Amino acid sequence: MATTPELAASVHARARLAAAAAFFTQGFVFISLTTRLPKVQDHWHYSDTTLSLLLLMMVLLAGLGSVLAETACKRVDSATILRAGLLGIAVAVPVFAVAPDQAVFVASMAVYGVSLGAVDATTNMQAVALEHLYDRPILPSFHGAWTLGGFLGSAVALAMGHLPISATAVVAVLPLAVAFAPFLRRAEQTVTAAPQVHVPWRPIVLVGLAMVLFYMVDTAAFTWGPQYLDKVFDAPSALVALAVFPYLLASGIVRLSGDALVARYGAVPVLRVGAVVASAGLAVVVFAPVWPVAVLGFLVTGGGVAVVAPLSFSAAARIAGEDEPDPVLRHLRVDAVIGRFNQFNYVGSLLGAVMIGLVGAGNLRIGFAVPMVLVLGILPLARAFAPIGPTGS
Repeated sequence: MATTPELAASVHARARLAAAAAFFTQGFVFISLTTRLPKVQDHWHYSDTTLSLLLLMMVLLAGLGSVLAETACKRVDSATILRAGLLGIAVAVPVFAVAPDQAVFVASMAVYGVSLGAVDATTNMQAVALEHLYDRPILPSFHGAWTLGGFLGSAVALAMGHLPISATAVVAVLPLAVAFAPFLRRAEQTVTAAPQVHVPWRPIVLVGLAMVLFYMVDTAAFTWGPQYLDKVFDAPSALVALAVFPYLLASGIVRLSGDALVARYGAVPVLRVGAVVASAGLAVVVFAPVWPVAVLGFLVTGGGVAVVAPLSFSAAARIAGEDEPDPVLRHLRVDAVIGRFNQFNYVGSLLGAVMIGLVGAGNLRIGFAVPMVLVLGILPLARAFAPIGPTGS
């Protein structure tokens, strides 16, 4: 008969797998939908400006869903809210795919936005709690699960490129199934208690600004990359997902080798080199004469920014806990940061999904020139990722 520690380890392992499945599902559905945006735009005859405003609505509602989820977790188990968010996505996706009119379509995007925000907040709560239970860094593995889900989502989009929008409804099967996974119960306890402790937010904000720039590039590639191939080059409609597929492929490969790169060279030079590479990749996208060259640019860009997000979470957690000797207060500080650090995601997503579309309305080359320049802001911000030495420098 299994001992209590063995039973606990088994429960934790199942909860970790369930949380990873939720991250995977989030990435899979998100990329499956964004790579279908060219067809959506053609189907509803939306202009770039109208599509940008719809994306603005979705991002703002995702931020609202994240805040509502964190607030609700003071009374309701985060596992329950995560299930509700996944079920909300499972309902929104088929409606998105077969909406009979624009009002129903917009309503489906609204439901998806709120549900996405709730899933975003609660999956991070699950990940933070599990990292404490394992007592070692495992957050990067959850980011890897999201990337893998996005990679497979883009592969599915490529395979379904010739099919009508209604075929996207099949994507809803995954969140429906994962909603019943064995998530960790009361994972958010330390997260909701964390605001009661002092947190050194000023240096953490610098790290957060780097993550804003990452999500600006990331969301621009996911949201406008397929549009770019479709509108600027008139690439075959079945191949527009190639803007996302190589981006995620390069990102996944670099993330797998990211630990070794950081261990050998340090986070600061890795981030600075990555920023220059990402800017060069976006320059290839902006000035590409033909669509295969633009695809190469997205590949380079994905490799350049790949490690910004996991290094941002790690740096924020380190800064939060490095001068606190009490392990309990240190955990509370880290939870306060990680539980809310993802809000920087929405600022970057807002810039990537909305500003690129508005600036590039009529000419997406100009739109992609914005992240090409702004991503270089990581160069000075990289200093915030350096561990504090014994002299305090």
